[in-house]
Amino acid sequence: MKAHDGMYIGGAWRPAAGQDVIEVVNPVDEQVIGTVPAGTAEDVDTAVRAARAALGDWAATPPAERAARLAALRDVLVARADEIAETVTAELGSPLKFSQAVHAGVPIAVAGSYAELASTYAFEEKTGNSVVHHEPVGVVAAITPWNYPLHQIVAKVAPALAAGCTVVVKPAEDTPLVARLFVDAVHEAGLPAGVFNLVTGLGPVAGQALAEHPGVDLVSFTGSTAVGRHIAAIAAGQVKKVALELGGKSANVILPTADLAKAVNVGVANVMSNSGQTCSAWTRMIVHRDQYDEAVELAAAAAAKYGDRIGPVVNAKQQARVRGYIEKGVAEGARLVAGGPEAPRETGYFVSPTVFADVTEDMTIAQEEIFGPVLSILRYDDEEDALRIANGTVYGLAGAVWAGDEAEAVAFARRMETGQVDINGGRFNPLAPFGGYKQSGVGRELGVHGLAEYLQTKSLQF
Repeated sequence: MKAHDGMYIGGAWRPAAGQDVIEVVNPVDEQVIGTVPAGTAEDVDTAVRAARAALGDWAATPPAERAARLAALRDVLVARADEIAETVTAELGSPLKFSQAVHAGVPIAVAGSYAELASTYAFEEKTGNSVVHHEPVGVVAAITPWNYPLHQIVAKVAPALAAGCTVVVKPAEDTPLVARLFVDAVHEAGLPAGVFNLVTGLGPVAGQALAEHPGVDLVSFTGSTAVGRHIAAIAAGQVKKVALELGGKSANVILPTADLAKAVNVGVANVMSNSGQTCSAWTRMIVHRDQYDEAVELAAAAAAKYGDRIGPVVNAKQQARVRGYIEKGVAEGARLVAGGPEAPRETGYFVSPTVFADVTEDMTIAQEEIFGPVLSILRYDDEEDALRIANGTVYGLAGAVWAGDEAEAVAFARRMETGQVDINGGRFNPLAPFGGYKQSGVGRELGVHGLAEYLQTKSLQF
């Protein structure tokens, strides 16, 4: 076990204000692998003050120089990719190959994309007799989740730095170790003191203090819808900008002309990825009545292959939560065709890859985000019925449509109330805007739209 001391504030590690620590547990064997300090409001205040002191000089730094620092950060992340992947595997339980490809690989791509954007974005433009300046919004509070711990840090920090903002990050308490590795990368990349700051701690303490701090100009939060509402209420009291990436219950709509076997297999893989701990996972598979039985059979067979291929969920609380949803699905009349509520192993926070058939729209498992390896399969009668079901939740984060004709899939996707739709298995694009409709959030991450979240606009008339 490794004990980590201090907070990274003002370009250096400093002693924490309090003595309490957070234990980091490996979800595979339930052993404590490290500790980090539990930050207090005093730690948060010190970090915000450091960020504000550094803001003027960093905002005035030419975009090309900010781009160079981001490029250096990307290069350090590349050099440390193996260490990053091993750390995420230890604290999240993700299989190492997945950690290498996704938990390490995607943040590298995102950091690189903002290094390029910082050097090419038009921070000034002319319209009529006005010059419009796009300026940094100020000090950013980045409160990040545990499911993609480094990606979510980079997806907030990189555009904020590209925009000229300074940042205080509060990582999730379950996965803070990779955040400390990121600090080392920031330091090695040569970012000026105070531009990036890290405070570890619990959400109700450090996260709360950060969200309500008057020195913070924007709160960027990824997590549950319930906490997002709370942060939005805090921000409203100060008329403070927020960017919220919240829950999802995404629909995977398979139209009758689609390649059914491919659509089902890719859909199951999507749900099982990262042990189902993905806010954009296609957890509702919506299939035409005439193809329903075949789809259920295919999904059950596909899920069975994931028994030894996925890791655990993050902690005991999450394991109990997911198993509780599975039990509720059975109690409400859904039919288990794969998996179930029983823990597949005696040790570790594992949940069996689970597939439900005969799911109806009103069931809890069809409406609420489970955040585990659980798929619900619903049937529809015609295309309008499929659209109604797909749009029939409070969420609108992501989704998928499959059809034999791409134009048919696109036409359907345009009517879905969701922020991102994959057509016939379209690949993840780190330059495309990511974010939700309805209660899935406010604002966008990634690419030029993600950069815009960290800018404010001033016009000069001549």
